[in-house]
This record gives sequence, structure tokens and C-alpha cells, in this order.
Amino acid sequence: MAEPSTASVRSFDDEALPHLDALYRVALRLTGEAAQAEDLVQDTMLKAYRSWRQYRPGTNAKGWLLTILRNTFINSYRRRKLEPVAMDLELIEPHALYRAVESADPEGSFFGRLVDEKVLEAVDALPPDFREVLVLSDMEGMRYAEIAEALQVPVGTVKSRLFRARRLLQAQLYSYAVEMGYIKSREDTDG
Repeated sequence: MAEPSTASVRSFDDEALPHLDALYRVALRLTGEAAQAEDLVQDTMLKAYRSWRQYRPGTNAKGWLLTILRNTFINSYRRRKLEPVAMDLELIEPHALYRAVESADPEGSFFGRLVDEKVLEAVDALPPDFREVLVLSDMEGMRYAEIAEALQVPVGTVKSRLFRARRLLQAQLYSYAVEMGYIKSREDTDG
């Protein structure tokens, strides 16, 4: 493999590196774990760097990188799905209860993170196709065309998945929103 030119390295630094945070946020939503998200971003950036000569400068670098990230995640998921997972429950279970109450201020921690955790849990519970589009649109601010390009689906599919994802979230979070006082219940507004 030929050494990349200084101009190529500079171009990669200028166009790809600014998207690391967005890649990490998407990877975290896909994997659900920080360590796996970091590994996924690292694998993505390595693949992108190795394939940088295929990238057309000035085009949508974020979309190109997200396509690589998504494909890397899918391929990794398929490989892991075929591998057996070994666990020693005797080593895990005694510590599970401790981790649940180890905080010095569990109520304060709970209420401090409640809104974000409830919403993120609802997002994480969405079917993968819906979650992916919702994260890219609503959390990363990408346009429909960019999402369609990154996911290699038609724009109409992006719009449909996003609509359905938002409907599912609305249904999942309705009672929570009423309970927290963010919205009034339907019974209160109908009367």
C-alpha cells in the first residue's frame, strides 16, 4: 500500500475529522455501549482513511463516513450474532445489586438524568431502521437527502421511517410527558 501524500492527509484531516463527534453519537445509539461505539468509530475512521482516495473532495463527507460506519456496524453485528457468548453468572450476579445502588445520592442521580434517560431509552427501543433514521435526522440534524444517501435508501423511505419512528416515540413517551407535566392529558384537554 502506497503512503498517502501530505495533501491527502491534510484533506482527510480537514474533511473527515470534524465529524468524529457525530460519528460517535450515532455509533453510541447503534451499539448502546460507549466502548463498542469507540471501537466502531475507530474502525470507521481507519476504513475511511484507507479508502480516502475514493472520496470525492467537496462532497458530503459526513454522509460518506456515516455510510461506512453503518456498514461496519452491520457487518460486525452479523459476525457477533454467529459467535457464542460465554458468561460466568456467579461472577456477575453478586455485583449486580451493588452497582444498582452504589451511587452516594441515587435519587439525585436518578432525577438529574431522568428526562434524557427516558427519551434515550425510548429511542433505543425503536426498531433499528426507525432508530437509525431518527438519530440521523433529529439528533444529528441531517437532511432527508443526506440520510437517504448514507443509508442507501430512497428519500421516501427516509420520510416514512422518520414519521413512524416519531409516532412510536410519541406513543411510548405520552404518559411520561403527562406525568412530568410537559403536556396535559387528553382527558384534561377534551373536557
